[in-house]
Amino acid sequence: MKPLTCEMCGSTNLLKQDGVFVCQSCGTKYSVEEAKKMMVEGTVAVEGTVKIDTSSELKNLYEIARRAKDMENAENAEKYYDMILVKDPTSWEANFYVVYYRAMKCKIAEIWSAGNSLVNSIPSIFELVDKHVSEEERIPVLNELYGRYLGIAAMLNSAATSHYNDIDAQIRDQYTQEYINNVAETATMMYAFGDCITTCWPNDPQINELAVAAWEQGTEFHREYVKYLADRESNKNLIMEYIGKIQKIKPDYQAREVDTSSAGGCYVATAVYGSYDCPEVWTLRRFRDYTLAETGYGRAFIRTYYAISPTLVKWFGRTEWFKRMWQAPLDKLVAHLQNNGVESTPYNDRF
Repeated sequence: MKPLTCEMCGSTNLLKQDGVFVCQSCGTKYSVEEAKKMMVEGTVAVEGTVKIDTSSELKNLYEIARRAKDMENAENAEKYYDMILVKDPTSWEANFYVVYYRAMKCKIAEIWSAGNSLVNSIPSIFELVDKHVSEEERIPVLNELYGRYLGIAAMLNSAATSHYNDIDAQIRDQYTQEYINNVAETATMMYAFGDCITTCWPNDPQINELAVAAWEQGTEFHREYVKYLADRESNKNLIMEYIGKIQKIKPDYQAREVDTSSAGGCYVATAVYGSYDCPEVWTLRRFRDYTLAETGYGRAFIRTYYAISPTLVKWFGRTEWFKRMWQAPLDKLVAHLQNNGVESTPYNDRF
């Protein structure tokens, strides 16, 4: 004799209630005759045309999935939303949470693909909401989606940043592109949320608020990795484009300046001359990349400089005495380099 097993979810936890056997996992009910036949033959043979009412079963699955979600039991939540998706493929909730919970369990090497799957899910999820959610329920659903997309974007961003910062400084540069790819996907997620939501439901004040919040967060994520990019200006322009979108909806929005100085910037020179992109600093950056970086002693100096100068500039870079102390030596070095053929024209860092 075989154990009594639910054909819908595979659970063996079935109890007799009110004359029928009820699966305690998904709520499917079996008559005594069906239960006996399942234990003897393993399946219930059905002849003729049968109309199956799954509404009760689906309701139970939603209840179990939501309970697991509320208890932060990601494994069970994913399992039951996956079951719902098979039975109710137009459910925005099942479609979203299956992708969401799979992304939640990604490893460091999978952050980009997890983020990308979430980005790609946004248009189809919104389409399902538009088609199958009533107008009265739409805003609460979109608020829930915003909270979840924001939460997982922040989680992936934090994991990628912490992992990158924990890498030994001597080899960290080898992992910079991976870091950029990972955190860029979190900015893209928030940009896409705002773009798609305003496309689906234009000119709705409540929805515009969600779009503004998403775009603001996208620009914040974006600012954090601009300094690692070779093409910082075009990325600054993209940030400014989204700031412009925000200001169309929220005219009094004041955005802080986008810092396009390099992660490996000439910290002291930038503090003295007031910009990472000016003739004096362009000259010094060329000297760093094509002279110092070519020798072992030069590379050791660069590493030491980058270990010390950010802290010095953070504490003293805005003081007049700091600028006076460094102005003359830097002017002298810049003049010497330019006299020896080092250019002062616009420059993108070599590394």
